[in-house]
Amino acid sequence: MKQILSRVGIGSARVDTILPKTTLSAGESVDVEVRVEGGSSEQEVDAIYFALLTRYKTDDSVRTGVIDKFQVADPFTIGPDEERTFPVTIDVPLDAPITAGRTNVWLETGLDIDWSVDPEDKDPVQVEPGPRLGAFMDALDSLGFRLRSAECEQAPGSIFSGRFVQELEFVPHAGPFAGALDELEVVPTETGAGLDVKLEIDRRGGLLSEMADIDERWSQLSFTNEGAREMESALRSEIERHA
Repeated sequence: MKQILSRVGIGSARVDTILPKTTLSAGESVDVEVRVEGGSSEQEVDAIYFALLTRYKTDDSVRTGVIDKFQVADPFTIGPDEERTFPVTIDVPLDAPITAGRTNVWLETGLDIDWSVDPEDKDPVQVEPGPRLGAFMDALDSLGFRLRSAECEQAPGSIFSGRFVQELEFVPHAGPFAGALDELEVVPTETGAGLDVKLEIDRRGGLLSEMADIDERWSQLSFTNEGAREMESALRSEIERHA
């Protein structure tokens, strides 16, 4: 009877991931400890799997998006009430969305057990920008912009792929563009070579121009090893060109 109950998730094994900290940076590797505790009967565990998840908007719904996923550990047997610990290194992708505005990120750990409801553990985490995006945001701060909102949305042209991007919306509260722009929308993309940034520069115009959307201009910048000062100069020139 105990084995039958375990197969439907009653008295099954449990899993818990112990994070040394809950604030991570994009591109960072963090060592965690995965604890597996046996249930009321012996069970065969095929793998321990991980997924770093967020939510993103589509035209008509909100979906769960996979930032990254992987699995570790060879198959093993966990006995009744037995405890086992596995050291695991988790790599946070460079293009992980930052946790700001409406963007939440969490780590899900699960056990792959045949004929059973797989046990899961969910841990919310804070994701800070990696070095390049951090420098870019510092450059915007130097130009007087502050972050107003952040949200993940389905990537254009990816209806069935599940791909999504994060849109960051900044407003000028001081500096050279205060009063000249309504907002600056930014879609950053980290690549192995650098940081690509799509910009929507929303100029402050009259009612008619805003209704016709002729006050918006798209642009794109790419950075490799530039620091915040070089990014600030490039941003200023690009915004001035469109403002």
